[in-house]
Amino acid sequence: MEAKSFQKKIWEHYKKNARHFPWRSTRNGYRILVSEIMLQQTQTDRVIPKYTSFIKKFPDFKSLAKAENFEVLKEWQGLGYNRRGLNLKRAAEMVASHFGGTLPRSLHDLESLPGIGPYTAGALTAFVYDKPAVFIETNIRTVYLHFFFPNKKKVPDDKLLDLIAETLPSKNFREWYYALMDYGVFLKKSGIRINSKSAHYNKQSTFKGSHREKRSMILKLLLKDPKLSLRKLETASGLPKETISAILDAYKKEGFIK
Repeated sequence: MEAKSFQKKIWEHYKKNARHFPWRSTRNGYRILVSEIMLQQTQTDRVIPKYTSFIKKFPDFKSLAKAENFEVLKEWQGLGYNRRGLNLKRAAEMVASHFGGTLPRSLHDLESLPGIGPYTAGALTAFVYDKPAVFIETNIRTVYLHFFFPNKKKVPDDKLLDLIAETLPSKNFREWYYALMDYGVFLKKSGIRINSKSAHYNKQSTFKGSHREKRSMILKLLLKDPKLSLRKLETASGLPKETISAILDAYKKEGFIK
C-alpha cells in the first residue's frame, strides 16, 4: 500500500471516529506524562477515573515530587503494576530538580527519566510538543501488521518502525498518532487481533494466583494500615510467613516501603 493511500484511509476514519479523552485536550507535559504511564498495560476505561483523581491530588510535577510514596501508591491503587506509580514520582522529582519543573524536550533527556523508554519518550515528543517521532505500541503495531504484512508472521518491530517513519505525515504528528491508535482499536473491536504475528509478541501472564497478585495483596493491606505486623499480614492475606517476608524484602529494596 502506498503511503498517501494509507494516510488517507487513517485520516478519514479518524475524522469520523476519533476518541476523546481528557489527556487529548491538553498540551500540559505533566498531565500527558501521567496519562502515558497509566495507560501502560492498563485499559483506557480504567484509566480515565484514576487519571482525573490523580491530577486532582497531584496537579503538577512539584506536588508529585513532594508527595510521600505512601500517598502516591494509595492514589495509584486499582491500576496495577505499582512500580509505574513510584517511577512516575521519581520522574517528577527529577523534572523538578533538573529541568525546572518543565518536561524536557529532547529524546535523550526524556529517556533519562525513571520509567521512560523509547516508546514513552517518542509519544511525549509527539503529544506534548507535536514534533516528529517514530515509536510503536500495541494498537499502532496492529495497524501496520494489518495493512503491510497481512500474510506474514514473526514481523520484527524494526521493519514496522521503518514503515512508521516512511508514512509519517509532514505535520500534525500529535493527531496522526491518535488516528493510528484509534484505527488499531477499531481493528481489534472488529475481531482483527494480529499482534501475535509480531516477533515481539508475548502473551500477558495470568494475574490470578500469580506472584504479582500476592505482591499486590500485601501492598493493599499495608496501604490500609502501614503498621500491620507480620502475623496480622499472615492472617489477613492467608499467605505463608516466608512468602510475605520475601515480598516485604523485595518491596524494601524497590523503595516501596521502609
